[in-house]
Amino acid sequence: MRIPAAILTLLTGMALVLTGLWVGQTINLLPEDASLNAPVYDELFQVLFSIGTILLIGIVGLIVYSLVRFRRRVGDSGDGIALEGNLPLEILWTAIPAVVVLFVGIYSYDIYDRMGGMTPLNDHSMHAMHGEAPEGRTWGGISPVALEAETQEPPLPIDVTAMQFAFIFHYPDAGITSGELHVPLGQPIALHMQANDVIHAFWVPQFRLKQDVIPGQPTLLSFTPTRVGRYPIVCAELCGPYHGGMRSTVIVDEPDTFASWVAQNSPAAPPAATTAVQS
Repeated sequence: MRIPAAILTLLTGMALVLTGLWVGQTINLLPEDASLNAPVYDELFQVLFSIGTILLIGIVGLIVYSLVRFRRRVGDSGDGIALEGNLPLEILWTAIPAVVVLFVGIYSYDIYDRMGGMTPLNDHSMHAMHGEAPEGRTWGGISPVALEAETQEPPLPIDVTAMQFAFIFHYPDAGITSGELHVPLGQPIALHMQANDVIHAFWVPQFRLKQDVIPGQPTLLSFTPTRVGRYPIVCAELCGPYHGGMRSTVIVDEPDTFASWVAQNSPAAPPAATTAVQS
């Protein structure tokens, strides 16, 4: 019994969609997630990976099928069949990409907005002293839903200076200057970034965060670390001949370990003045 072409096409399409969803949900090409922002970004990546898998298998499969099914037979020297357009097919292959692009665009914009992408680089209202987002806004690129699971501690301010070819981190509350970024687990971090020379970019793949650092334009970036460990900081903007070596490390410590690091590296307090008492 010959299966109708419509049913065969429907079954093939369902198999493609299920395969793409399985690949997107099962195969993980991203590094481990270590910030509150990461799961939001990973959702978008899984959707795009699933769509890409469906398109790749579908297009390559159709090409391979056509090469085999419609190949020139041995001894056939005639011309191919003269075909004109197929209106339903043209509508179908126009409508499907249009719907996919529209869906990806809307969904990507929503994720970008939830991660703080639409916030001006120097919008200081994003860094409320009480760690709470202004009404109707996101706090540091994190959605209000995610904030509910977060502690309401005030963000830890850290000044970041980018220069050819290093990142320098200064903790104004503790008076510490370091070549590595140390942060406590679970506490919101507010990076106040500036560049001394050319455009740089602060990128931590495990945090799913990347922010340009522009001369003359203070840049703010917030995140909340969720996993203890050491993670690379990479300059992702071509900034000169040694751009590839402009790297540092962010170290996420347990709160007690971070407090010990701060105590060990804080400048020693000046000795108290003493007055000699003569009897």
